[in-house]
Amino acid sequence: MKPTLLALLLSLAWLSAPVLAATYSLSDNIVGSGFYNSFDWEAIPDPTHGRVAYVDQNTSRNRNLTFSSSNSFILRTDYTTVLSANGPGRGSVRIKSKKLYTTHVAIFDLRHMPEGCGTWPAIWETATSNWPAGGEVDIVEGVNNQSPNAATLHTSAGCTMPSSGRPQTGTAGQLNCDAAVNGNTGCGVRFPSANSFGPSFNSIGGGWFAMERSNSFIKVWFWPRNSGSVPSNVRNGGQTVNTDGWGTPTAFFPNTQCDLGRYFKAHNIIINLTLCGDWAGGVYGQSGCPSSCVSYVNNNPGSFRNAYFDFAALRVYT
Repeated sequence: MKPTLLALLLSLAWLSAPVLAATYSLSDNIVGSGFYNSFDWEAIPDPTHGRVAYVDQNTSRNRNLTFSSSNSFILRTDYTTVLSANGPGRGSVRIKSKKLYTTHVAIFDLRHMPEGCGTWPAIWETATSNWPAGGEVDIVEGVNNQSPNAATLHTSAGCTMPSSGRPQTGTAGQLNCDAAVNGNTGCGVRFPSANSFGPSFNSIGGGWFAMERSNSFIKVWFWPRNSGSVPSNVRNGGQTVNTDGWGTPTAFFPNTQCDLGRYFKAHNIIINLTLCGDWAGGVYGQSGCPSSCVSYVNNNPGSFRNAYFDFAALRVYT
């Protein structure tokens, strides 16, 4: 059988017979102050070279860069300090789940995400060492208020995605997931709606992002807060979920050209907010934002008043 014919048949198979999911049971229900016990604070130099100084948990609490209530967890950057050009970056937070996950579903009930020129918020999963050998899944990521959201995979060499036949509502971009090529663009899927990221997302009270990972596929969904199609077990935090009832995912990454079990190892969940850096700083001049990225971050603390995550809940099912 010719390779081109094989690829066509695989594409038709995805369209006509979608992979059935298993039923997953609630493993971690993280709400409010539960984030403090479920995550480690990574007070490390920013690997993406952002204009931030990541702080430890005690510092984040003392400076109100993180705080919680019974149904909310806030993670933000400092918005009061004018920075010295030669001093450290703006105080911010990067947290990593204590637990590792392989096959699972993660649901992020998010009311608000960081917005503003120079911001680069991300919710993602990756292996603990030897990046990118263990793979990376970006669930929420964008820069400089530029909608929409994109879901992206980053891997070592040899993992690619098919160019067609993927049941998804988003639009595929680069197909080579190799982090060593295309400037580490990865293989991404652009969401179809502007309200999946930035100010447009915040203006509707946020919504839900969900990711399902197995050795057969990785899927990502998004439902706006005001959507009538949010599954009840997503909206209400059910004890079990079966993603077969969730409809077509926004992003669909099959294992047809990428052995997901090989390229994706046990992952931590990471939530972070950086400023400028390799991506947000690199495209800042084309974003319509004022000044230069680093100068803007240094001299305009009040512009980061809305640079915060507000999580209603994070639920993981295994």
